[in-house]
Amino acid sequence: MGLNTSAEAPLPVGQVSRLIGGWIERLGQVWVEGQITQLSRRPGAGVVFLTLRDPSHDISVSVTCFRQVFDEVADVVSEGARVVLLAKPEWYAPRGQLSLRATEIRPVGIGELLARLERLKRSLASEGLFALERKKPLPFLPQLIGLVVGRASAAERDVLENARRRWPAVRFEVRNVAVQGVHAVPQVVQAVKELDALDEVDVIIVARGGGSVEDLLPFSDEEVVRAVAAARTPVVSAIGHEPDSPLLDLVADVRASTPTDAAKKVVPDVGEELERVRQLQARGLRAVSGLLDREERGLAHALARPVFVHPQRMVEIREDELDALLARSRRTVGHLLDRADSELAHTLARVVALSPAATLERGYAVLQRADGHVVRSPREVAPHDVLRARVAEGTFSVEVSSQHAPEAQEAQEAQEAQEAPEGAADAPAASE
Repeated sequence: MGLNTSAEAPLPVGQVSRLIGGWIERLGQVWVEGQITQLSRRPGAGVVFLTLRDPSHDISVSVTCFRQVFDEVADVVSEGARVVLLAKPEWYAPRGQLSLRATEIRPVGIGELLARLERLKRSLASEGLFALERKKPLPFLPQLIGLVVGRASAAERDVLENARRRWPAVRFEVRNVAVQGVHAVPQVVQAVKELDALDEVDVIIVARGGGSVEDLLPFSDEEVVRAVAAARTPVVSAIGHEPDSPLLDLVADVRASTPTDAAKKVVPDVGEELERVRQLQARGLRAVSGLLDREERGLAHALARPVFVHPQRMVEIREDELDALLARSRRTVGHLLDRADSELAHTLARVVALSPAATLERGYAVLQRADGHVVRSPREVAPHDVLRARVAEGTFSVEVSSQHAPEAQEAQEAQEAQEAPEGAADAPAASE
């Protein structure tokens, strides 16, 4: 529960220190994991002093233990080693200092480290941090390359020299960091974030030479892996040698087997590119030359055709065909006209032969009553009837003087019918 204090009733420092000590005392013993950064074994002293640091964060705590506790692991534990220890927090009131009193120390073996890395690997993979679709392509020719590497290391020299040998104009933004030990993780993370924040940086290379599994542990740290996964800039991992495979290789956009290989993957070789340009130019020239040759042969083949050698021949052939069609048309029209003329002549002859006028020309006459009806029988007229007689050259009037007997009249009409065309009622012209 909280304490009732105020500016008028403050607590003395000693009481505050004792209260803190009491709270820490109630914590009891805890198992703690960390990396030994300082180790002090004074000759003749019965206590060993350690500094235990969190590998992923800039946090450390002092540890003390009796010599006999440390002597049990003295052969396998040294500065830089990872350990798990059972300790009880202690508060040293006179100095206001927190420390851990270790009663048991256990080194973290390679097998345990690898098992932890495998569990972390499965956990990160389930989040999709290693998925191929997250990988970003490298730029063809980066203008500025970010390099995270140990200071004055062989890895830095390999990357810089090989990159400039391939493309002399390439530029680097270098961040020198600790690549092993307790300071490696925070410095690598900070360097990656700084380079990723620079818009001019096109690609980031994280490089380190070979080393033991313990030396490469910072590049399998979860914080480093997540920092690289969150980077917007493509990241190339060049940690260790070919057999080494920290988790950084899995989350990086491109994995290089060595720092030299990273330089080759990131920077194109100017000689190779010039040779590729020359090859492309030669291929383009051959393609264009082949196209021109093919078109030239096709043009020559086309010009060799008769229609181009003697172009007037096509007109001549069409002229002959037109003359033949014209002559044929004339013959056909002539035949049609001749046939039509012959048919017209025959028709005219038949019309003339059947015309009443022709009958009249032979001396026959047509008698009509006053109402215009043609007289066909003597019974149709009476004596003294005035009739109109029509002959070939005109008309005149006649008067009926007498009638013949019907029998004699019928005989006479039959004879006249045989002599005259059908349909005409003709009678010999009578005198007035």
